[in-house]
Amino acid sequence: MQPSTKCASADLNFYYSDFHALHAINLEFYTNQVTALIGPSGCGKSTFLRCINRMNDLIPGIRVVGKITLDGDDIYHPKEDVVSLRRRVGMVFQKPNPFPKTIFENVAYGLRINGVKDKELIAQRVEESLQLAALLDEVKDRIHESALGLSGGQQQRLCIARALAVEPEVLLMDEPASALDPIATQKIEELIHTLKKRFTIIIVTHNMQQAARVSDRTAFFYMGKLVEVNETGRIFTKPSQKQTEEYITGRFG
Repeated sequence: MQPSTKCASADLNFYYSDFHALHAINLEFYTNQVTALIGPSGCGKSTFLRCINRMNDLIPGIRVVGKITLDGDDIYHPKEDVVSLRRRVGMVFQKPNPFPKTIFENVAYGLRINGVKDKELIAQRVEESLQLAALLDEVKDRIHESALGLSGGQQQRLCIARALAVEPEVLLMDEPASALDPIATQKIEELIHTLKKRFTIIIVTHNMQQAARVSDRTAFFYMGKLVEVNETGRIFTKPSQKQTEEYITGRFG
């Protein structure tokens, strides 16, 4: 049985001023599944990812034509509350970016800016988020110390905990392990497997093996176009497009 669609794009076109960066992208993301976006540098993967929480709105001169829906609602509708959207769609970046605050305050940050004042609720949510991010056992004795003292892998899991604290529905991950060593990368990948039980996850990765390991579905982008999307096993063993096959076998990219 096909899972329900959580988020989808319909004929999405994106422009940086005169540059047409994304061409008519039609893509569905299913509830409680991981979708990997793959393709060579500059093919539009990260641009598309940032369309889903309207992060590109911060860039002057951009233009969006077409639709992205979340639970059926068009997120580019003029009346869409972007602050509320970014609470529903969390984001984890390529490099860990903890704030120069304590571990506790890093995770509590999103709750505080969303107006949560109940100290008990904040403490409970911080603990739950650190637990979800598989970090609590490692930091519980120094939760009120600076987050900058954590290792790179721990900092990235802290950033995941920070994104989870506001209870998003969708989690966007832009190459979340590319700056990490193999052991830290493995922990992030194990975490993704656990988190998909509660969230819909969309991950951009350059690492073919990582896409094969963590995702249920894979979408291949090239030159701003969606070439092919299918179940990950099918994409890696029997892609329907020659371009996809050439990319995953390392003939270009």
